[in-house]
Amino acid sequence: MSRFAAFIAALAASCAALAQPFAYVPNEKSGSISIIDTRTDRVAGELPTGGKPRGIAASPDGRTLYVSEQQSGALLLFDLDRRELRGRIALGASPEGIELSRDGRWLAAAIEEENAVVLVEVAQGNVAARIKVDGKNPEHTAFSPDGHWLLTGAEDGAEVDVIDVAARRQVDRITVGRRPRGIAFTPDGARAFVACELDSAVYVIDMAARRVERTIRAGEFSNGIVVSPRGDRVYVSNGRGASVTVLDVVRGEAIATIAVGQRPWNMALTPDGAKLYVANGRSNSVSVIDTATLAHVRDVPVGESPWGVAIR
Repeated sequence: MSRFAAFIAALAASCAALAQPFAYVPNEKSGSISIIDTRTDRVAGELPTGGKPRGIAASPDGRTLYVSEQQSGALLLFDLDRRELRGRIALGASPEGIELSRDGRWLAAAIEEENAVVLVEVAQGNVAARIKVDGKNPEHTAFSPDGHWLLTGAEDGAEVDVIDVAARRQVDRITVGRRPRGIAFTPDGARAFVACELDSAVYVIDMAARRVERTIRAGEFSNGIVVSPRGDRVYVSNGRGASVTVLDVVRGEAIATIAVGQRPWNMALTPDGAKLYVANGRSNSVSVIDTATLAHVRDVPVGESPWGVAIR
C-alpha cells in the first residue's frame, strides 16, 4: 500500500471513530446532563440544567437536545454543537417522559399533574395542543413509526391511552397491567410493548386490533423498554431486580437476564443496535451492554439519580 493510500485509510478510520454517537443522560438530583462518548464509553462533558431533568430526546440531525425539567415545568432546548442552552418552552406541571416523532416534526410530553399530553411543534417552537387523557398520572409517551398514533401510559392505573395525532384527541384506551411505564413500538408499528411495573411483565399490544395479544414475564418491577432496530428483540429494565431482561419477539419469551446497576430505569440503543445503555438511578451510573454477546461490559459513572438515556 502506498503512503497516500495508507493516509486515506487512516483518515477514513479516524472519521468513522469520530462519527460515533453520544449518549445523553439526565441526572435528576445533580441538575445536569452527562455526555458519554459511545466510542470510548467515557464521560466527555456535562450540560448544566438546574432543577430536576427527566425526559430526554435528541433531534434526528443530532444538533438539538430536548429535556423536560420538572421543577420549572419547561422543555429545555440545548444546542449540541455549542453545548449550551438556547431556549425553553413552557409545558405544564411536572412534565415527565418526552419523545420525538420519527420525522422530528412533533415532540410529545407527558404532563403528570395535569393528566395530559402536550404536543410541541418543533419547527415553530410552540405548544400546538394540550390533550387530556383518561389515565391518571401519565409518565411516558411513544409515537408509532408512521406518526399516526401516540400512546401514553397511566402510572396510577392499568391502561394505555391511544391518541390520534392528527385529530389531537384520545380515541381509545387499552387495558394492560398495573403501573405501565415504558412503551415501545416494533419498527413496522404493528405491535407495541408496555412494561408494567407492579406485574413485572410486558404486555404486547396488537395495534390493528387495539388489544393485548399476550403477556410476557420479565424481571422484578419492569419499567424501561426498548426494541431492537430489527424488531426481533425487546430489552426490559427491572428496577427491583437490578437487571435487564432480553425478550425474543418471535418466541415470546425471555432468552437472557443481565445484571446491571441498582434501580435500572430508562434505556437507549445505539443506532446500529450494537450497544445498550441503561441508566441506574441508585448506582449513579450507566451500564453498557454488548447486544451481540448479551454481556454487561462496563459501568460509566455519571451524576446523581440518572433518569434515562438519549442517543443520536
